[in-house]
Amino acid sequence: MTNWKCIMKRISGVLGKYMALIVLAIAALALFLPGTCLWIQTGWVNYLLMVVMFGMGLTLKLSDLAIVFTRPRDIIIGCIAQFAVMPLLAFLLGKAFGVSDELLVGIILVGTCPGGTASNVITYLSKGDTALSVGMTGINTLLAPLVTPALTYFYLKTTVSVDVLLMFFSIVRVVIIPIGLGLLINRFFGEYTQKIVHILPAVSVAAICLIVAAVVSHNSRKILSTGLTVFVIVILHNLLGYLCGFIIGVIFRMDLPRRKAVAIEIGMQNSGLAATLAAGSFPGLPMAAVPGAIFSVWHNISGAILASIFLRMDDRAGGSREPENPGS
Repeated sequence: MTNWKCIMKRISGVLGKYMALIVLAIAALALFLPGTCLWIQTGWVNYLLMVVMFGMGLTLKLSDLAIVFTRPRDIIIGCIAQFAVMPLLAFLLGKAFGVSDELLVGIILVGTCPGGTASNVITYLSKGDTALSVGMTGINTLLAPLVTPALTYFYLKTTVSVDVLLMFFSIVRVVIIPIGLGLLINRFFGEYTQKIVHILPAVSVAAICLIVAAVVSHNSRKILSTGLTVFVIVILHNLLGYLCGFIIGVIFRMDLPRRKAVAIEIGMQNSGLAATLAAGSFPGLPMAAVPGAIFSVWHNISGAILASIFLRMDDRAGGSREPENPGS
């Protein structure tokens, strides 16, 4: 058993260290040879995320999540930043590059949507404040049915309809229930979960690779047929979101794990929701769904790269620091 643990720990370490390169290779394969990955169905994405969320739950304790409720300041800062930074960046980038109204709709929708559950996975792999990330995702998603249409109207002078119940039950099914089950199992069977905790990073990396392969392979034609400008805008939107989030964490004197969580949460959007809203609310604008589809691919790739960078920051600092006093 000891040898098995050592082997799995080494495999997880290698996968974590080279995660960015592995995800990039999978994305390239799925983009240029989509037939090799079409067997991975897009309908599997939510289930893969549920597996990762369950694994995250196995590493958390109730006290970890309780921290979020004892420091609402961080949640409020994160929520305001989420809905202030990304929509504004989307609008400015769309106008700066002079894209068509059709593509501008899609770019704005990506910006006005909440953070996605993939941000929780990347925060976990980055050794960031996972509890804060989950809390921000949950609150932002619950606010989205009101905030997303309002911001969309503000920037586009039009509106979208969001299925409140569908969004609510989606976040419960994909995030809350799996993490809750993991928490309960860790609470009552902690001695057993500790024996498998070292393989969870490997499971998470495998899940991300499958998600990227599914999204890219099933959208390869649409992605390749889109002009370079949209790719540049999507990449800048995502990277500037990371940067702004990290700077906000510095300004508000958050420790490194919380800076990671805020940066990732702001930079990674629920772009799948954006693509769905574009198709449902703007059926006469088929290209409006393209930015969301591209963002879905890119933010998983960039998230993997960012996780590697954040882990190196930990290595240079000698490990993640203890959380500072939130009131400081």
